[in-house]
Amino acid sequence: MLAAYAARISPDDPLSALEVAERPEPEARPGWTTVSLKAAGLNHHDVWSLKGVGLPVERTPMILGCDGAGVDPDGNEVIVHAVVTSDGWRGDETMDPRRSLLSEIHDGTIAQQVAVPTSNLVPKPEGMSWETAACLSTAWLTAYRMLFTNAGVSPGSTVLVQGAGGGVATALVQLGSAAGYRMWVTSRDEAKGAKALEIGADRAFASGARLPERVDAVMETVGAATWSHSVNALNPGGTIVISGATSGDAPAKAELTKIFFKQLRVIGSTMGTRHELERLATFVTEQGITPVIDSTMPLADARDGFAKMAAGEVFGKIVFTV
Repeated sequence: MLAAYAARISPDDPLSALEVAERPEPEARPGWTTVSLKAAGLNHHDVWSLKGVGLPVERTPMILGCDGAGVDPDGNEVIVHAVVTSDGWRGDETMDPRRSLLSEIHDGTIAQQVAVPTSNLVPKPEGMSWETAACLSTAWLTAYRMLFTNAGVSPGSTVLVQGAGGGVATALVQLGSAAGYRMWVTSRDEAKGAKALEIGADRAFASGARLPERVDAVMETVGAATWSHSVNALNPGGTIVISGATSGDAPAKAELTKIFFKQLRVIGSTMGTRHELERLATFVTEQGITPVIDSTMPLADARDGFAKMAAGEVFGKIVFTV
């Protein structure tokens, strides 16, 4: 079957480690189901895997991809949940210390087929496009949990999203706007800020700019470069929800004094559960949300999508059709 996979590891030139070629089809195993994919989404996680982040060389070759939707052997249309728990784990999948994502230990979704635990399959809502379904499993699920499980805010609250162009950021804007939050964004790129306004953001600011008022919650995925701004942007008692640190995890100032004096909450957030993915799919359908898709291209052209992601030229999601 055709697949995009990490053939090797290359920290300095990740695209050189990528191959788009034939790989063996998944082998049947008890408790797992093989899904014939219709579409798969690309994430920064896939580029980091090519660099060796979370994927050691001894696990290569490894098919990449966490997002996917397709048809199971019984003809059911399904969305793939990417969090794979350890044997015997019960409860919130994201709390399992031995959990993994597809493409870390088990082959991922950027392929014609993927095998996953049967319990990881979520019914695709009737009428939802394959492209929309293929956006939800990672970035959109991460955004859903950040906003609706961990932020502790209610409709009418002001939420700041650090960064405006990535998959998580665009999902936060679209979900928050649909839920009645006042969504603000920051961006180093004025054009991306303007696009964020088009998809539901209420205000857009330059990165690090002084805001006209403090906010109730900050959605943080950038890390070191925006950390002090995130702390300073909050109302007393406000919340930072952090799900990533693309600019590094060691800010120049930890801002501990401001955090305790203003009684701020700092909440870590990682992916989401299968049940949250189900609720996300329902919410997207009922609210008529169409995820922002930067590019759609056939699986055979996956290298072009990876190159665009690596160059930072993406607004929204990149989706591969199978």
